[in-house]
Amino acid sequence: MQPWFPTLIYSAPLAAASGISALNRELLREVSQLREFDQAGRKWSLKNYPGGYTSYGSLDRLHQFSSTFDDLRRRIDRHMQRYARELRWDLRGSPLTMSDCWLNVMPRGTAHSFHLHPQSVISGTYYLKVPKGAPGLKFEDPRLAHMMAAPGRLPDAEPMHRSHIEYPAAAGQLILFESWLRHEVAANLAASERISVSFNYHWG
Repeated sequence: MQPWFPTLIYSAPLAAASGISALNRELLREVSQLREFDQAGRKWSLKNYPGGYTSYGSLDRLHQFSSTFDDLRRRIDRHMQRYARELRWDLRGSPLTMSDCWLNVMPRGTAHSFHLHPQSVISGTYYLKVPKGAPGLKFEDPRLAHMMAAPGRLPDAEPMHRSHIEYPAAAGQLILFESWLRHEVAANLAASERISVSFNYHWG
């Protein structure tokens, strides 16, 4: 037996804990300011992100708006290059460039159902605040819709054989994945907010 057509997901600390605490404090301060300022985003979230706040529909290029978020972008860029090498991509001299960057604030009860990110090649999330009991990021086997009448998996199947896998969320942690991979965040059952920054990268 040989595995073929792998789906690679990248997960790593953004930087050493000693080097990231100041950046996270500044990002969280800006999150509070942006949410208060972003009236259009709060209105958009009422319909599209019930119970929570996201700047996706209003301020979706924060790396071009804030020097702090651009600092985050530069740090993510280094991980992005490593991920692209692991994917064995031939970039033909064209860069992978962050195109979108937005906030997600999920109070208790807020969820984000399965979706993907069209018109980009790599997507990801960086966690700023994750209370105990908050959900991680759940990924779906991209072949699932084509399995038709296939039997279910054994309950003790190895993770590589499961239809879904969840990466735990933790402050300071970065996750990168190809943008066609469906993913979701289950309802936040923690008492306090789960705060993250999501982003997309384009090629060329």
